[in-house]
Amino acid sequence: MDNLWDNIMVAVHFCTTLLDQLLAPFHVFGPVFILTLLAFVTVLVTKVLNRVIITKRYVTLEKEFQHWFKIREEAMKGEDYDKAKRLARNIDQAKLNRVYYDYFLEGFLLGLVRNVLPIFLMLTYVNESFRAERLDLLFGKEYLFKLPSTSNSPILVGSVFYFVMILLLIYLVWYTVKKVIKKKNRVDTSLN
Repeated sequence: MDNLWDNIMVAVHFCTTLLDQLLAPFHVFGPVFILTLLAFVTVLVTKVLNRVIITKRYVTLEKEFQHWFKIREEAMKGEDYDKAKRLARNIDQAKLNRVYYDYFLEGFLLGLVRNVLPIFLMLTYVNESFRAERLDLLFGKEYLFKLPSTSNSPILVGSVFYFVMILLLIYLVWYTVKKVIKKKNRVDTSLN
């Protein structure tokens, strides 16, 4: 087990060094640009992973869940409400609950791998590579920028806070643009 952790640490150190070297030419633009770029790349990676990583088990469970859910819906349409309710409960107990649990768990684990893991990996990189001491060493100040405040001291914005805010902003813009495009396409198809 120790060898496994040693190999993981070597891989993490290699990736960190590689990312540091890839980002070194961008230091002339400052840490705000680099962190914004990292946030944008992180969002792109999660979007690509969501399209690429789909397990056969997840697809099978989704089809099976839809199948049993439709059967349950048909059972609920019966004329005798009590009999339909008992039949639906039997379907739930026999198959639907188990299939739903497996489908939910598979989707949850896929969500962790496709969304949460890349974000946390990049967040740990930002936390380690852009901490106050490194910012001071690389860019001459321990923070990204100051925000005015009502107290005597200004609010200093650090790298992790900025990265998280930009990441949320990029996801929000992505979602909004996607909705606007869908709405525009719906309007265009209804006009034709």
